[in-house]
Amino acid sequence: MLEGKIIAITRSKDDSSEFIDLVKKHNAIPLPLPTIELVSKGEKIVDEFLDSVKQYNPDYSVFMSSKAVKLLFDTSRKVSKFEKLQLAVANTIVMAVGPKTKIALEDEGIKVAHMPNTFSSVGVGELFTKLHAVGKKVIVPRSGASTPFLKELLNKIGIDVKEIHLYDVCAFRDTTQWNEFRKLFSQNKIDGIVYTSASSVRAFFEIMSKDHDENSLLERLQNSSIVAIGPFTADELKKFKVKNTVSEVHTVLGSFETIKQTLL
Repeated sequence: MLEGKIIAITRSKDDSSEFIDLVKKHNAIPLPLPTIELVSKGEKIVDEFLDSVKQYNPDYSVFMSSKAVKLLFDTSRKVSKFEKLQLAVANTIVMAVGPKTKIALEDEGIKVAHMPNTFSSVGVGELFTKLHAVGKKVIVPRSGASTPFLKELLNKIGIDVKEIHLYDVCAFRDTTQWNEFRKLFSQNKIDGIVYTSASSVRAFFEIMSKDHDENSLLERLQNSSIVAIGPFTADELKKFKVKNTVSEVHTVLGSFETIKQTLL
């Protein structure tokens, strides 16, 4: 039973509504932690994307997060280029990394042609292999903090990739929302933590290192079940010497199911 267990997730309250609902349904206590914030590269991202589509003439566009979709299309509205952007994306074969990203694209009037079974870079690579896309060109609008793994993977398959960096990420600056977590963490009362990205791992340690040295932080983390949403997040946790369990399904629901098993 999860009743009374305190489970944190490295996402803001707005971004973790699904997780909060799942935790509450099991009579446990959710604790959202706004760990990172996006720093947009500004209005130029729309022109950069449009120019790249015109010059590069990609066969596919691949969206790796709903945040990238929202930022790109919201910015296009500000600069009165929404319809141009919509047409540019619609003229490619569109792939979404997972259901949340697919919904975000459909909300902008974009038809999504493909979505991998595994919601990750590896899943995208597997799907392109099945599509026999050797020699095709792919444009990927995404975070500047992303690893080169996807680009390298698709290059190995024989696909040409152009990445457009829409935003960078930094550690969340207003950490007053962490006060309850800090108090419970210092009392060893956090039962589980779900880490949702490699950048959220780095930001977590940056924020918490203000209260704890490395040894005491690791010692306290050993008292909690630690779940990584996917392999890149798990690798980042390993860099900080944190033992973790990787969710087999790289979604919030999958991560919740994993942490549920570790806590039962």
